[in-house]
Amino acid sequence: MPVPDYQAFMRPLLVAVSDGQAWKVRDVYARLATQFALSESDLAEMLPSGRQATYMNRIGWAKTYLLKAGTLHSPQRGMVAITPRGLELISQQPISISTKDLFAFPEFVQFQGGSVQTDAAASSLPSAPAPSLSPEEQLETLSASLDAALVNDVLAQVQGVSPQQFERLVVAVLVAMGYGGSVRDAGMALGKSGDNGIDGVIKQDPLGLDRVYIQAKKWQNPVHSPEIRTFAGSLTYHRASKGVFITTSTFSDGAQRTAAQIGNIILINGATLARLMIDYSVGVITRETYRVRRVDLEYFDEL
Repeated sequence: MPVPDYQAFMRPLLVAVSDGQAWKVRDVYARLATQFALSESDLAEMLPSGRQATYMNRIGWAKTYLLKAGTLHSPQRGMVAITPRGLELISQQPISISTKDLFAFPEFVQFQGGSVQTDAAASSLPSAPAPSLSPEEQLETLSASLDAALVNDVLAQVQGVSPQQFERLVVAVLVAMGYGGSVRDAGMALGKSGDNGIDGVIKQDPLGLDRVYIQAKKWQNPVHSPEIRTFAGSLTYHRASKGVFITTSTFSDGAQRTAAQIGNIILINGATLARLMIDYSVGVITRETYRVRRVDLEYFDEL
């Protein structure tokens, strides 16, 4: 089954610790994973950033919201226990608990950035549906969506540059990644090879003991196996130990199989080139940086 959203974990989490004892958070993760029969693939599913398992993130946000609503408390670091309010909420909501239910508690309303309302005023307010993704997942999903759009925009710009600009672009990307020494060194090592492409041998280390043969083609059509076999012959001719074939288009299945069989050739298609430009800040700028902050529990433990 897919990993449930964070709200689906709220009531089961409260029930799991309803014996009144303090529970280790990691034990709660394991207990809920078993209760929801999460498969190995479910447990291995990661957030878009790849930094945390999705199920742990969603249980963690359920725990955070329940803590902010006063239905749980943390007697010590890494531990949770139910409160009388939590026990009462379980009895009031026998099927499920959602974020909407937590707005009955003033502490949670203030946590959400609102002001405490009277019962009459609160009942008159429209209730928006709570999102299925945790706040962190919403940020990461939005970030991934923006990155995907940026890849397309960057690639469109690359497709429109002149051959001379494309050569300078490839040099800038390689140097930003740590290859070829300086821009001047890499620029001298790479030269025009015709066919709307460039090639050359650049240094992988400062002394030039290990050399990499580069071929980059600003093509619209896919690159096929013959081009890869020709490239492999160039590696031998130039006595280069590795090869990197860059294209603004794509590689056919045959080209990818040929490169895998040869073993020392890396293929970089247009989308990957655009992502490298983004990762190494070549041709892109950062307009805004949003930081997600969390409480440093160790700081308060050491006061």
